[in-house]
Amino acid sequence: MLHGIDNDVVENAFARDVVVGLSADVKTLPSRWLYDERGSELFEEITRQDEYYLTRAETSILRERRRDIADFVEPGTILVEYGAGAGVKTELLLAGLRVPRGYVPIDVAGAFLAETSSRIASRFPSLCVRPIERNFLDTFELPFIGSGGGRTGFFPGSTMGNLSASEGKTLLMQMSRHLGDDGRAIIGVDLEKNLDTLLRAYDDGAGVTAAFNLNLLKRINVELGGNFRLEKFKHAARWNEIEKAVEMHLVSLCDQSATLCGRTFNFITSETVHTESSRKYTAESFEQLARSGGWKVAELWQDEDGLFGLFGLIRC
Repeated sequence: MLHGIDNDVVENAFARDVVVGLSADVKTLPSRWLYDERGSELFEEITRQDEYYLTRAETSILRERRRDIADFVEPGTILVEYGAGAGVKTELLLAGLRVPRGYVPIDVAGAFLAETSSRIASRFPSLCVRPIERNFLDTFELPFIGSGGGRTGFFPGSTMGNLSASEGKTLLMQMSRHLGDDGRAIIGVDLEKNLDTLLRAYDDGAGVTAAFNLNLLKRINVELGGNFRLEKFKHAARWNEIEKAVEMHLVSLCDQSATLCGRTFNFITSETVHTESSRKYTAESFEQLARSGGWKVAELWQDEDGLFGLFGLIRC
């Protein structure tokens, strides 16, 4: 269960979000519920697909610009990672930093978090590893790990793009509070590019992204007693020009209904459930978001093709 939260509360939050989302005129489900243990495993598999350029581009930045990144981060820092996942890119970052003192991974998937923490602790035995099993948008405090060296936030991948503008501002303000006046942050941002490249990244040929999206219905069935027929829905990726975002949807293949939590929800053919948005930024639009949360851009590192950006932030 989430650290410090009763299982019933977690279950009720999931049920409440699902019931509210499916009761809306335009059906939606919060993307945070995609990431149970199986969802987290599937997402890591997505990052290994040929179409998913994001991980390769970001990894190349971490390798090729490691000295520049190390110069940006204060020696002896405590690295705080929001949405740690498998922590593969974290190992690259930690290996390049100058005598980092601690690592605080934050993630909702408990088993995944434990595995990542154990692996990082084994590879960096001098590092104090203190995992936190929470949703990174929750309000919580960081553990105290000695003094000196400062704190650096790390938010890799394109998860910032999954957040609305208000959620992004909330996270940035929380990072300000967690990391302090002298804190720094390194945030991965997927940049605007041609539409074909974007859509293929969210609808891979092997069907892993489709399985990731449909896993949310399976989770509803298992945890909330739903009776969704997964074979009656399909995954779709669509571009929203107004929001500058790739949207993931679950599309009903026929007129049908599903029940859960004592409620019945009806779907007509081709009706969709919006499950996730992945917003894309320019350097200018991300800087505007960063400033809304109390940060300013000090550095921007990009891959050679300009597909992805790692932004180095300092407090305003």
